[in-house]
Amino acid sequence: MRTYRGLRRSGGGVRELLWEMGKRIDDDYSILRAASKARVPIYVPGFVDGAFGTAILTYNEMQRTRTGGRQVRVDVLKDEHELMDIVYSSKSLGALIIGGGISKHHVIWWSQFAGGLDYVVYITMAVEWDGSLSGARPKEAITWGGKVKPTARQAFILEDATVVLPILIPYVVGKLGFRKGVRVIT
Repeated sequence: MRTYRGLRRSGGGVRELLWEMGKRIDDDYSILRAASKARVPIYVPGFVDGAFGTAILTYNEMQRTRTGGRQVRVDVLKDEHELMDIVYSSKSLGALIIGGGISKHHVIWWSQFAGGLDYVVYITMAVEWDGSLSGARPKEAITWGGKVKPTARQAFILEDATVVLPILIPYVVGKLGFRKGVRVIT
């Protein structure tokens, strides 16, 4: 794994690490690369609960045993502060939630502190009847203490995101337009 000066010294957040990794990807179809180029933040609340976080931990342990070893420092709470600032400074909140689990929970958790989401689209293959958070519909989040506003514009798509997103994203970009200077691959 490559190290880079910015996070090693300053203890940047996961978002910054992902941007740095995106710069190193040579694939025009990479979401991480596109987000890095356009400076679109990607927040991963469960960063340490996966292969990427484990790889950094393993790398750091190897560096710790070496004389002069240089570790990668990631401030996992830095992104939380950014999310808090986004929520509290926004006039309205919207989310495109792909899948479920911790990422879905994190979005709706933070939204409750600003009265709930005003706009939400869920895309998941999870079923509702098993009682999981992943399969819960927007109407259920309304009853969970204001995570989605009762007046929210909402949609639920029970489908595989790898099928839906290649259809949905070009449609939305074509309908709403996109920021100048950012190339959209269709």
